[in-house]
Amino acid sequence: MKRNRILADASRAGKSGLAELARMKRMASRFLKKLKISNAELSLTLVRDREIRDINKQWRHKNTATDVLSFPAGDAPDIGLKALGDIIISVETAARAAKEFDTSYRRELNLYLAHGLLHLLGHDHHSKAEARKMAKYELLLLGTHGMLHRSDEV
Repeated sequence: MKRNRILADASRAGKSGLAELARMKRMASRFLKKLKISNAELSLTLVRDREIRDINKQWRHKNTATDVLSFPAGDAPDIGLKALGDIIISVETAARAAKEFDTSYRRELNLYLAHGLLHLLGHDHHSKAEARKMAKYELLLLGTHGMLHRSDEV
């Protein structure tokens, strides 16, 4: 199996994001391995609410902070590493949600990473059937229920 490359940045996420960056890169590598994805490149960025709100407003026309955004890479020539796309995670939203759902900050970041990666791979939750399928993949990656089990989508 060829190695994957994880490009990661937390320079705009403050101390809590910087502290989690290396662990998040390792988790992303584990998730790709569980999904049997090799020879791929993934971009992971940890940010604060203000930045993710600005990105959400620009690309999705929603002027609110959100937990995770995924931007799949376009089709590229079949040479070198396959670019999967970008995952952007708000560390401030993760910290708030961890308190709200009585879980750990790290677990919350893992949920967002798994959810964002699955979106990059074409999974979605626009219908109950799609949501159930995506929830099964979240379970595979996390070893426990993911974000979709918090919603009424599954």
